[in-house]
Amino acid sequence: MTDESTVSVSDITGESWRPDVLGAGYEQRVLPLGPDPDGEGEAVATLIRCTPEAGAPATEATVLYVHGFTDYFFQRHLAEHFAQRGHRFYALDLRKCGRSLRDGQTPHYVTDLALYDAELNEALRIVTAETGAPVLLVAHSTGGLITPLWLDRLNKSTGTVAAGIIGLVLNSPWFDLQGPSYYRTIGTPVIKALGRFRSMFELPGAQVSTYGDSLHRTVAGEWDYNLDWKPLAGFPVRFGWLRAIREGHAQLQRGLDIGVPSLILRSRLTKFAHTYGPAADVADVVLDVRQIQRWAGCIGDRTNIVPIDGARHDVFLSSAEPLAQAFTELDNWLDWLTEYQRKSGSDAQR
Repeated sequence: MTDESTVSVSDITGESWRPDVLGAGYEQRVLPLGPDPDGEGEAVATLIRCTPEAGAPATEATVLYVHGFTDYFFQRHLAEHFAQRGHRFYALDLRKCGRSLRDGQTPHYVTDLALYDAELNEALRIVTAETGAPVLLVAHSTGGLITPLWLDRLNKSTGTVAAGIIGLVLNSPWFDLQGPSYYRTIGTPVIKALGRFRSMFELPGAQVSTYGDSLHRTVAGEWDYNLDWKPLAGFPVRFGWLRAIREGHAQLQRGLDIGVPSLILRSRLTKFAHTYGPAADVADVVLDVRQIQRWAGCIGDRTNIVPIDGARHDVFLSSAEPLAQAFTELDNWLDWLTEYQRKSGSDAQR
């Protein structure tokens, strides 16, 4: 993989496409967002695109990918899978995440998940203008909470279909707070109080390297990525951010209407552990998959939920066999979505 430290993005503040840290075949465009509402300077997001080979046809919907917490876009194999199917592929590093993190900013810190609407709306505008194709959203983990909330608001204002969005793929979305039940009962008022009055306090014990150890090639995994942007033990969880997450969970659990069909991929099993072991390679060690199953129906419209045997938390960073199965399930659903769109269009013309 390209050494990302050799490409500086700190001076990129304009709106032109520039070479990306992923190297040949990838470009990035910084999206200025103005002063950070949480008081940490100027906020930016970064849009990344996979540039197809000359003459490569774009016959399918454009993909816009959104990462999770302690994450950024680096999954070139995912972009290339979509590209081989005829999709243009874009990814968004949200404000204060990955390529978008600036000096003096707290990684991933926001006090309201609706702040992300700004970069999501702008990314949607750009990819639609560039490709002229409908858009398929793909999101992982915390991104899998952020995007349904955004789509619900978009659906209430202009309509997701009218905005050119045709579907949503969620990869292990974060629909509830994992751990003992008291975290979600008596713990939630404590989180909200500390989030309001001690917003930068860190949640103790939240930084565990089990998942990172299972992924990164320098430990036990097979993947390579920038450990400054995705540290093995994760970034500190701050109560102001966690309060925003719990408010997002509550909104989702009251029921959303995203207006488009969705596919939800998850591991079949959860195995929480404080240290790395082989079980971390074949299960979700971050989220409780039973919660994903429980709340999946709350996003609205048609929802297909598929457990993947042996998958990690990021299903698309699983080992070879479950990864192949995940791609098969994805392709089958995308084929279904194409036919569903065709039939829906035909019915609308009658």
